[in-house]
Amino acid sequence: MRHVDPRRTIFAGSLVVAAAWFASLALATDAATITRQGNGRGAAPCMACHGVDGAGQASAGYPRLAGLDAAYLQKQLEDFASGARSSPVMQVSAAALDADERRALARYYSGLPLPPALATPATPPPAADSVGAVLATRGRWASQVPACVQCHGPGGVGVGAHFPPLAGQPATYIATQLMAWQQGRRHNDPLQLMQHLSAALSAQDIHAVADWFAAQPLPAPGTAP
Repeated sequence: MRHVDPRRTIFAGSLVVAAAWFASLALATDAATITRQGNGRGAAPCMACHGVDGAGQASAGYPRLAGLDAAYLQKQLEDFASGARSSPVMQVSAAALDADERRALARYYSGLPLPPALATPATPPPAADSVGAVLATRGRWASQVPACVQCHGPGGVGVGAHFPPLAGQPATYIATQLMAWQQGRRHNDPLQLMQHLSAALSAQDIHAVADWFAAQPLPAPGTAP
């Protein structure tokens, strides 16, 4: 029977672990570079719209990416690339990324800490009996509209890969997405839930609930989003 030197086995195992670690590091490095410089093949620098820290730009309606679920982020990039989700800017950039780059960017932004500046909303939340608060926390069952927090979590902090955080996202962004679902320009939601729900909302409803979520505080920095 051939004798196997255990030191060789340990060394080989160490090489495999090291190779995996270096590959992971390379992906992280590439993602960081793409956020600052683009990929040189048509993908624009992510920080131009989403900021260095992934906080987004409320005034322009660009969403926060920092701390979002990696699987959710990757799916959105893939949907932009395929055209399942429309955006003149994001479709071009996502299509210019290869599968590894999309996966790396999703992991990169998911691993960024929540921006401290977003922990305290710039505006106070609307009253508990306002249209937005009622839709967000209680829904409107007469129109078969459940509370948003039933899927998106308490205060809109997000749940898993299918229900992203709404808390602290720009009101303009939230309203734009609701209108995109309502008008059939976006259709990448699970079981077409958002298409059905948005159809029952008026323009006033959409802006009210968007304002409510935009005014919700994010978890304290260092905690899970």
